[in-house]
Amino acid sequence: MAKQTKAYFGLDRVITIILAIIPFTNVILGIVTRILRGKYLGAILNFVLAPVFYIIDLITVLVQKDVTVLA
Repeated sequence: MAKQTKAYFGLDRVITIILAIIPFTNVILGIVTRILRGKYLGAILNFVLAPVFYIIDLITVLVQKDVTVLA
């Protein structure tokens, strides 16, 4: 069996990458993921600094298969 990733509710890697490429869904799902993990500071910073977190989340999803910065 393939190991599921944790990013974006445990969705398949291909679907997670597609969602990460779309800016609006990347920001919203990044905020929700951080809130569900209990990282409220990361969620607030993601809301305030959305363009920066868009790039950071996209890179971490592509490289590490998970949202890892402040999450």
